[in-house]
Amino acid sequence: MKECLFGKTLPELQTMVQELGLPKFTAAQIADWLYKKPVSSVDEMSNLSKKARDILNEKYEFGLTAYTKVQASIDGTKKYLFPTIQHKFIETAMIPEGDRRTVCVSSQVGCKMGCLFCFTAKQGFQGQLSAGEIVNQIRSIDELNEVSNIVYMGMGEPFDNLDQVLKSIEILTSDWGYGMSPRRITVSTIGIIPGMLSFLEKSEAHLAVSLHTPFHEERQQLMPVQVAYPIDDVVSEIKSWDFGRQRRVSFEYIVFEGLNDSAEHVKALVKLLSGLKCRINLIRFHPVPGTPLKSPSDQKMQEFKDALNNKGILTTIRASRGQDIYAACGLLSTKELG
Repeated sequence: MKECLFGKTLPELQTMVQELGLPKFTAAQIADWLYKKPVSSVDEMSNLSKKARDILNEKYEFGLTAYTKVQASIDGTKKYLFPTIQHKFIETAMIPEGDRRTVCVSSQVGCKMGCLFCFTAKQGFQGQLSAGEIVNQIRSIDELNEVSNIVYMGMGEPFDNLDQVLKSIEILTSDWGYGMSPRRITVSTIGIIPGMLSFLEKSEAHLAVSLHTPFHEERQQLMPVQVAYPIDDVVSEIKSWDFGRQRRVSFEYIVFEGLNDSAEHVKALVKLLSGLKCRINLIRFHPVPGTPLKSPSDQKMQEFKDALNNKGILTTIRASRGQDIYAACGLLSTKELG
């Protein structure tokens, strides 16, 4: 099986061309074809010599993967299904909002974290995505030229695949790659502290943390990771980090009816996040098969938001999108597997 060119960084390409006996400048030419031009084969790299193309074709393939299915919602949201290892699938969502086109990418095939509310967790862990497979989710959708923002909030835990996630961000933000501002990229984690700290040190992208409840035992029931990395410790590490003026930290908070939306939760959240400049994004839970959790009313969502804002925590409600196209992460790919 040939190795993929797509997903290699410029330094990796420089090492590769040196090993192949090609001129050093060939690496920059290849990067330009991979990430800046709408081509999909080595033979289309017209400013490379025929000898160079023949050598590359012998050992490498371009490395793009087309989506196999796309669903479009009445609200404009689209969900793409991409094939991956061992006949498994990953999901990528494109979410339009005004002039913005946000792409939600997956970082793993399945997930090992076992969160109660997540349908991807029911697939179990199937494998890691390479940097090329992560970036391919942006490169191979119909809206490539319209993408304004990227969020790593799809299938998988990004910091359980840290090296490839960081490499994909390097490709997306480097001048030789897609040249995006890291301020247009947000990476979401359930709170794996070593990976989070490495990400904060090596990347300038925004951080989002899945919080969902400030109480230890309650969060442990929802998210087994709470045992290894308690949310108090996660927030303590974040408070010690200098985010600068433009880099943001936010907390994702899925609201479950009658579980995590009380006045006691508001009080505990205020205490937990005291002194930290951040935002809470409230997300209405939409039931998925096999969980006892229920969706809150519009009134409860608004009351919870108002209570947090009144206590000085900037809180917004994330609009529910794509409910008619298996919007919950993992539903479409699980259906395809079935």
